[in-house]
Amino acid sequence: MVDDHPMVRAGIAAVISGQPDMALVAEAGDGIEALALFEQHKPDVTLMDLQMPRMNGMAAMGEMLSRDPSARIVVLTTYRGDVQALRALKIGASGYLLKNALRKELVAAVHAVHGGKRFIAPEVAQELSLRLTDEALSPREVEVIGEVAAGGANKQVADRLGVSEETVKTHMKSILVKLGASDRLQAVVIAMRRGILNEQL
Repeated sequence: MVDDHPMVRAGIAAVISGQPDMALVAEAGDGIEALALFEQHKPDVTLMDLQMPRMNGMAAMGEMLSRDPSARIVVLTTYRGDVQALRALKIGASGYLLKNALRKELVAAVHAVHGGKRFIAPEVAQELSLRLTDEALSPREVEVIGEVAAGGANKQVADRLGVSEETVKTHMKSILVKLGASDRLQAVVIAMRRGILNEQL
């Protein structure tokens, strides 16, 4: 179990200890600690938070899978956005679960992933299915919406990115269309909800 919040780890430990066919072999507070414990214990399933100090969950997961491609990892996070979920699944996560999941859902996820299946929280699966045909923002558009989210006006964004103000306006028009937003504020809200602005995780 990898999470930087001791209370979360304690709650999950309680769920796992109540299962006759499961045992929690190790707990880590960040990705670096997780890698060392992963090597030491070779767990059947790893529960992985995304946002942690020193090394985040995406990086730790990538490293674990490069060392052992058969590693089974369930992301356990507060991020319900489809972009983060898709990114985690592309890296190689076998499951994607929200921290507010019910006890039985957590147990079902561990069983499914241990059995070689995938398990995605229903609300995340729904979000993913809704976005399958959406056109993704380009890396430059992600940069632009990130600067806008930080409060930058078009001219400031242009200066920061070393482009013309007209180029920023063109990017913003494209962003609004792709996100189905009516204005900049709505675009930022949608980008945050979907996890587009959490690309650094």
